[in-house]
Amino acid sequence: MSMQIFGEQATEEKAENARLSSFVGALALGDLVKSTLGPKGMNKILQSASTGEINVTNDGATILKAIQLDNAAAKILVNISKVQDDEVGDGTTSVTEAEKLIAQKIHPQTIVEGYRIASAAALKALESAAVDHFSDQNVFRQDLFNIARTTLSSKVLSQDKEYFANLAVDAVLRLKGSTDLEHIQIIKKVGGKLTDSYLDEGFILDKTIAVNSPKRMENAKILIANTSMDTDKIKIFGARVKVDGTGKLAELERAEKVRNMMSSLCLFRHFLTGENESQSRCYRCHGITCFVNRQLIYNYPESLLAEKGILVIEHADFEGVERLSLVTGGEIASTFDRPDLVNLGHCELIEEIMIGEDKLIKFSGVAAGEACTVVLRGSTNQMVDEAERSLHDALSVLSQTVKETRTVLGGGCSEMLMSCAVEEEARKVKGKKAIAAEAFGRALRQIPTILADNAGYDSSDLVSRLRAAHYEGQADAGLDMEEGSIGSMKKLGVTESYKLKRQVVLSASEAAEMIIRVDDILRASPRRREAV
Repeated sequence: MSMQIFGEQATEEKAENARLSSFVGALALGDLVKSTLGPKGMNKILQSASTGEINVTNDGATILKAIQLDNAAAKILVNISKVQDDEVGDGTTSVTEAEKLIAQKIHPQTIVEGYRIASAAALKALESAAVDHFSDQNVFRQDLFNIARTTLSSKVLSQDKEYFANLAVDAVLRLKGSTDLEHIQIIKKVGGKLTDSYLDEGFILDKTIAVNSPKRMENAKILIANTSMDTDKIKIFGARVKVDGTGKLAELERAEKVRNMMSSLCLFRHFLTGENESQSRCYRCHGITCFVNRQLIYNYPESLLAEKGILVIEHADFEGVERLSLVTGGEIASTFDRPDLVNLGHCELIEEIMIGEDKLIKFSGVAAGEACTVVLRGSTNQMVDEAERSLHDALSVLSQTVKETRTVLGGGCSEMLMSCAVEEEARKVKGKKAIAAEAFGRALRQIPTILADNAGYDSSDLVSRLRAAHYEGQADAGLDMEEGSIGSMKKLGVTESYKLKRQVVLSASEAAEMIIRVDDILRASPRRREAV
C-alpha cells in the first residue's frame, strides 16, 4: 500500500529513474564542454538574457558558471569544476562507463569499489612518471615555460603563446614561491593588439590624480582610507525640508556642513597640521605625502590637502584600495581619531602614465617587491576579457607548480600511461570489480580521443596507435596535434603540472562515485508566496 508522506508538489525519483536522471545530466554537461578541450577546441558564445552582454570563451569553468541548471547531478559537476576546470570531461566519461555497467546489472557499490582500485593504480602510475627539476633553476624555468605554453595552447592567446608564456613565468617567479596572485594585478585596456600587452614592475591604479595635486611624488608616505569625505554636501536622509526662500536654504546647508565637519574633517585637519597639541607629536611624525580614499573627496578636504602639497587620489575602487594596501604595506583607515595607530604605505615613486588614451597612476618601488602589473591590450572587449581568463589560468597553474614542483607530460600521454597501468591492475582483480576497473581505464582514454576528435583527426586510429606505443615502452608518446600523429611529448615540450593532473583524476573519480551512488532524488515543494 502506497502512502503520500511528502508535502504537496514535492516529488521523488527512486532507483533506476534517479540513476537515469543523474546520468543524463552528467552526460549532457560533458557533451556541452568536451568540444572546448585541447589546442583545437571550439569557442562558445554566452549571451545574457537580461543585459544582452556577450562573452566568447572556451574556458570550461566560465561556461559552466554561466549556464542555469536544473539537474542535480549536473550541479554537482559544476560545483567541482569551480575548484578545477578540466575534470568535467574526465568525470562525465567515468559516468558514461558506469551507465553501461549498471545496464549489465552490476551493483553501484561494486562499480565504486572497482573505480577506487583503478584510481589508486592510476595515481601510482602518474606519480612514478612525474619528474622534478627544481634543483636546476634553468631547467625548472623551461618546465614552467612549457606548462604555460601548454595551458595557453587551447586559449585565445595560442597565436602568441610563447610571448604570453614568458610573461606569465616572469610574473609568477617574482612572487618568490608565494601562491598569492593578489600581488599580480591585471589591467585591461582596449586598443592595440595582443602583443602590445606587457608586464610592469610595481602597481598601477586605474584612476587619475586630483586637480591641483602634484603629478609626481618621490619617497611617498601613503595614507589609504575608506571613509566619507563629502561632508560639505548636505545629507538629510529620509526628511523633507520646506523653506520660503533661498537664503533659508543656504542657512540650513551651512549649519549641516558645520555639524558634519566637526565630526570628521576637523580630526582630519588635525591629522595634517597637528593643531591638537596633546597629539601633535604623533600627527606630525606621519608626514603623509599621498592620500588615497575609496570614496569621494569634496572641495573642502581637497583644499586642505592641496595646501599641504599632498597628492590626492579619490574614488579608488575597493579592489584597487585592497591591493594597494597589500603591496605598499599600509593599512586602510576608516577614521582619523588615532593616527598614531595607522600604518602608512611606502613606495619610491608615484607618477601619472599613459596607456593608450587613458591616464593611470603607477606606484614604483613598493614595499612588496614581488608586486607587478600585467597590462593587457586587445582589439575588442571580448578579446581582452578572454585574454584575461586565459592568462589567469596560466598564472594559477604556474603558482601551484612553483609550490609542488613535479611535472608530467601532456598531450594525452599521462592519461594513456594511467590507462595502461589500470588495465594491468585489473587483470589481478577477481570478480565484477575487475570489469569496473577496466571501464575506468577506458574512461581515461577518452581524453586523448576527445583531443583528436576536436582537431578533426581519426581518433580511433590515433588512440590505438598511442596505446600500442605505450605498450612498446615509449613512455613519452602522446598526440602531436600539429601533425596529426604520435610524437614525443618530451621533445615537443608539452608539459603539465603533476598537482593539476593528480587533482583531475581525484575529482573525476569522486564525482563519478558520488553520482553512481545516487538511488533517490527528493525535490522539495516550492515555497508559497503569501499575498500582501
